[in-house]
Amino acid sequence: MTRAVLSLGSNLDDREANLRGAVAGLGDVVVAVSGVYETPPWGDPDQPHYLNAVLLAVDPAAGPRDWLDRAHQLEGAAGRVRDPARRFGPRTLDVDVIAVWGDDDRPVTTDDPELTLPHPRAHLRAFVLRPWLDIQPYGQLPGHGWLYDLVRAAPVAADLADLRPREDIHLDS
Repeated sequence: MTRAVLSLGSNLDDREANLRGAVAGLGDVVVAVSGVYETPPWGDPDQPHYLNAVLLAVDPAAGPRDWLDRAHQLEGAAGRVRDPARRFGPRTLDVDVIAVWGDDDRPVTTDDPELTLPHPRAHLRAFVLRPWLDIQPYGQLPGHGWLYDLVRAAPVAADLADLRPREDIHLDS
């Protein structure tokens, strides 16, 4: 059985519907879904704010590449178009595979250019770490430590002030 933490983000079209579609598209493998946070864009400031969430999913048959394939399928279903000139540009849906644990409950690590695990920049992103704390308050990002410590460290701590909880939006699994 593998567990995966996936990060969801949307800043184009119906952002809430895009996130809901991703959760629904994963179906029964979703174990927990974080609260939703409105966040400023990261890496490319000339775009609308995002809605972000994180989910925990479990699937006995899925390997790391399967999680990536699902992420791409969800993005495609939401009409995601990748603009190579704007790596961090706007998108209908972004689904990142943050971390995966295998049958032995050990974190999967890989430096494959298509799927680096754990996600190489997750430890720097408040919009990933803060929602993840919602569903795993004692969680750890493999290779980086406790989530609680990571959100309190620079530069993530400075970015927390820009995250706005959207208590009016619930993405129940």
